[in-house]
Amino acid sequence: MRIGFNLPVSGPMATPAIIARVAQLGEKLGFDYLTMTDHVALPDTSIPGYPYSATGEFYSPDPGHRVEQLTAAAWVAAKTETIRIVLAVMVVPHRPAVIASKMLTTIDVLSGGRLDIGIGAGWLKPEIDAVATTPFAERGAVTDEYLDAFRAIWTQDRVTFQGKYTNVQDLLLDPKPVQKPYPPIWVGGETGPSMRRAARIGDVWYPIGTNKAHMLDTLPRLKAGMAKLRAMTEAAGRDPDSVKTAYRIKRYAYETAPATDGNRPLFSGTIQNVIDDARALKDLGVMALDFDFEGRDADKAIEDMTAFSQNVMTKF
Repeated sequence: MRIGFNLPVSGPMATPAIIARVAQLGEKLGFDYLTMTDHVALPDTSIPGYPYSATGEFYSPDPGHRVEQLTAAAWVAAKTETIRIVLAVMVVPHRPAVIASKMLTTIDVLSGGRLDIGIGAGWLKPEIDAVATTPFAERGAVTDEYLDAFRAIWTQDRVTFQGKYTNVQDLLLDPKPVQKPYPPIWVGGETGPSMRRAARIGDVWYPIGTNKAHMLDTLPRLKAGMAKLRAMTEAAGRDPDSVKTAYRIKRYAYETAPATDGNRPLFSGTIQNVIDDARALKDLGVMALDFDFEGRDADKAIEDMTAFSQNVMTKF
């Protein structure tokens, strides 16, 4: 099982010195990958609307202060040597398909093949209205088409792709990614359309457990979600084992109330509970877990990462 952590690319910790320090520490501590989130422009974040917390508020302070994801990913690749870089997730409609595919290829080439491309359709209408060139209501269709365009661009010698939003006619788009046929695609999201997208083209399904509308925060709920994904993958004409699952933990706590289904939320309780949950998810077939150590204080985040590596990672 691979273990990752969320790199602070937003809030008070999003400075060059801290980003580099945390990325290099994670590599030294033995984390397998780091993750980087994607927002370009946010509305007033004091107004609840974030789907992955109980209050609707962003977990990290000052979330509107952030560096651009793909630019930062290339910079982090230059500051590290072995750790993998997972986009968690790239909002596909934010960037036109040809530009995005070239940026992703560049990161993969410059990093020596260390990129995993987490993708999502986006959920924040004011942001997509301001950033994307396509309508918010069509973001699912846009995401599906752009992903098909990416794959054509990454695998065809002379690229031709015709869609509603993308038109490429016999163009040279080189170099190709280091990873063949292209970097792994981790499909984020917990909704039906997101899961169908994972089943159709994903290498990995990448849910967050705390989406209030689609909770996957306990072992029975996640197990049911993974069974649903297998059925969708088979219905899409693919081997059900061909799509793996990675699980994103936005926050884990040592004290918590039972979840709404009566079970203990995953990665809550004691340190031993956290270790047991990691083992249970490994047994379930989950291939990767990542945790969030962000906050206002870099020293505290580094202390937490170090303790986690010593108290949890070494135990399983």
